[in-house]
Amino acid sequence: MSDIVFLNEAERNLNTVLTVGTFDGVHAGHRVLIKKVVESARERNARSVIVTFDPHPRDIINPGSDGIRLLSTLEERAELLADLDVDEMVVIPFDRDFSLLTSEEFVRNVVWEKIGVSEFVIGYDHHFGRNREGTIETVQNLGKELGFDSRIVSKQEVGNRTVSSTAIRKAIQNDGDMQLAASFLERNYILHGTVVHGDKRGKQIGYPTANIMPQNSKKIVPKRGVYAVWIRVDSNYHPGMMNIGVRPTFEGEQETLEVNIFDFDENIYGKEVQIQFVDRIRDERNFNGVEQLIEQLKSDEKSSRSILENHSPHIAKQFK
Repeated sequence: MSDIVFLNEAERNLNTVLTVGTFDGVHAGHRVLIKKVVESARERNARSVIVTFDPHPRDIINPGSDGIRLLSTLEERAELLADLDVDEMVVIPFDRDFSLLTSEEFVRNVVWEKIGVSEFVIGYDHHFGRNREGTIETVQNLGKELGFDSRIVSKQEVGNRTVSSTAIRKAIQNDGDMQLAASFLERNYILHGTVVHGDKRGKQIGYPTANIMPQNSKKIVPKRGVYAVWIRVDSNYHPGMMNIGVRPTFEGEQETLEVNIFDFDENIYGKEVQIQFVDRIRDERNFNGVEQLIEQLKSDEKSSRSILENHSPHIAKQFK
């Protein structure tokens, strides 16, 4: 995991290559920019830093009725950035006062004075600061004045493919299209949660399940249905299938996340696990009795095993 450093704890180091952004999901478009930071830092023998925000700026500036749903928590971002060999993630607590900083104030008073920078990497279309008035010209001009270099990642370097966090959220939350999401993320979509006690119904019908309580209420939970998944318990990855829904066959009302881990018989109550969603198998359905449900679960298991044979889990570097 990349070091998570909050702004008030950051050590100023001018020998730093950095970029700034929310980086929710650390998707394919983000990765181009991040890799440029890491490459340049290696060339300069400097530290590589990603400057990000928590909470998500849209939760403060334009929260809506329920705020924005996240593709990645702060901890997940740190793990994903470590996979890309980023040294440090500096987190800026984002609040209303911070949102009022101009782009120039942000670069001068935060990036330059508190973090330090020798090279600022910025995407060709990136805007930042109050009312998003900051541009690449802002960074270039301040770099000349203060004494740091700027590196612009061009549209050509990013490529013609349009990847956005909004499109990924839609694929996961509205459509349950985990393959499309994975193509944008360049990995499986992940969700961390804690194993909690359920009603033990799965065990009674031969399909014991671990009930998962998401660790962050802001995280996107995929559309209701049944999914082929990988589950990380401690540092080991196991195949399985997950149901997201209200269990209509048993007249359930509250949405639950239940995962059946194949060929697994350990007590994991209270443990943190990671779920990697590989593919959606079907919608949630109401069955005419338990026997019909069991037959469907057998079919779901067969489909899940077949899918997972051809899709490996994304194994974080710290667990390799």
